[in-house]
Amino acid sequence: MVSVGVSAVGRTDLHFIDAGVKINGQYYREVLLMQKLLRDIKEFSDYFIFQQDSAPAHHAKETVDLLKRETPDFIPPSLWPSNSPDLNPVDYKIWDLLQQRVCSRKIQNVDELRQRIVEEWERLDQCVIDNAVKQWRRCLRFCVAAKGGHFEQIL
Repeated sequence: MVSVGVSAVGRTDLHFIDAGVKINGQYYREVLLMQKLLRDIKEFSDYFIFQQDSAPAHHAKETVDLLKRETPDFIPPSLWPSNSPDLNPVDYKIWDLLQQRVCSRKIQNVDELRQRIVEEWERLDQCVIDNAVKQWRRCLRFCVAAKGGHFEQIL
């Protein structure tokens, strides 16, 4: 598993989660958020909206409380749409492109896969991220029109 953050003003490093690590609320808050993602995001912007999906670790009370304190414009889980991957630029644009690039040649092992992901992440032009971020408002409109249901087929 890999976690990242993107915005029109930059992107985080890739954060790989080692095989076998259980991502419970405590690990998510203490390691992924506080040691990695939030620190990275704050390096390139004082203002950001932190978006996540509905994984149990993401909507745990302690996680929500932490994000209310640490992020300037936190959107509470009660306002998250039921299918938020359709509204996440990483999910609806970036991962698909990276997967195509990474898997364009046969991969021999996990180490090679990881190295290719790193290489392609470094090669990814900021304009790709900018375009994905620009699509966000459009995706919001489709989500509202679909009353929170699936809408990726019309993008």
